[in-house]
Amino acid sequence: MATKAQHAAAYESLSPLLRALREEAGLPKRGLGELLGKPQSWVHNCEVANRRVDVAEFAAWAAACGIDPKTALARFLDSGTSRRHRHRKSPSVE
Repeated sequence: MATKAQHAAAYESLSPLLRALREEAGLPKRGLGELLGKPQSWVHNCEVANRRVDVAEFAAWAAACGIDPKTALARFLDSGTSRRHRHRKSPSVE
């Protein structure tokens, strides 16, 4: 069975980051949903990786939380970098 995109290893750090951005902004799920024009259940499903978040939604999420989307994306990339390097095997030299 195929793995859904939001359950792939590359997405591992996205859900915790989305929640952290919202909590750092002091927003409840319902409040963020209202800012984004989405129901509370949509916010919840993004935060628990039941729903994939595209780049436009990620940028809107960050902005609604008062964070520059570029800064939020850098946090996502930084959080995933250490995981990817830990699991990556060294290239063999032949």
